[in-house]
Amino acid sequence: MKLNRRLSVIVPVYRGGAYIRTNLIQFKKSLNRLVNEVIDDFEIIAVIDGYSDNSLEEAKKVKGIKIIGYPDNRGKGAALKTGFENSSGNIVTFIDGDGDFHPDQIRNFFPYLAAADMVVGSKRHPFSRIEYPFIRRFLSRGFQILSKIILGISLRDTQSGLKLFKRDVLEVILPLVLVKRWAFDLELCFLAQKHGFRTVEAPISIDFQHTSTVTMSVPYSMVLDMLAVRYRYSILKYYQKEYHRTHF
Repeated sequence: MKLNRRLSVIVPVYRGGAYIRTNLIQFKKSLNRLVNEVIDDFEIIAVIDGYSDNSLEEAKKVKGIKIIGYPDNRGKGAALKTGFENSSGNIVTFIDGDGDFHPDQIRNFFPYLAAADMVVGSKRHPFSRIEYPFIRRFLSRGFQILSKIILGISLRDTQSGLKLFKRDVLEVILPLVLVKRWAFDLELCFLAQKHGFRTVEAPISIDFQHTSTVTMSVPYSMVLDMLAVRYRYSILKYYQKEYHRTHF
């Protein structure tokens, strides 16, 4: 019996009023081309992370999109968790709403699911094509080195905004994730690795489109979050205790 493949595409949006309508239309076009090829159907869930501009109004102009929003800015991690809690697909994609990743790339991730539970777009994959500001490249490389030293993460890139998951993976690890902002992806990948889920990196193409919301305080905050993840895992045993509390 053929397993129905329903894809949930979760799009976090923060101050995206200038581009989110155009990008959601493009997402729909790309996903429609995947139907009956690699998926059976799909849903797009846009999570408006704070009413700080007209993102909500612009997103609502695109028909067939599930829109979720809340007044206060809670961070990318919180937005993705909210989107997942309101999704129904047995396969889930996280994709940034700013247009850096063309949604046609989602197609390229599906073959990896034959041997993996989780596919992470990697800027350092040898087949990736990256048009990215130097400072972002520098910070990304430094963060990757620290994540390997402090957390032992084997992935070359945890932070890119395009990932594909089997739903079962997220049902296990997302309830354990505490980071709501920049280091959300790192904690997610760390927990997936510790649980033994098969994670692979896939090549991506990035065309940097919009002014970044990253400030100089972000790297500092991410390092603190990284240390906190290690502390919760190795000292407090928080993740282990929480998993047993909810599963046994």
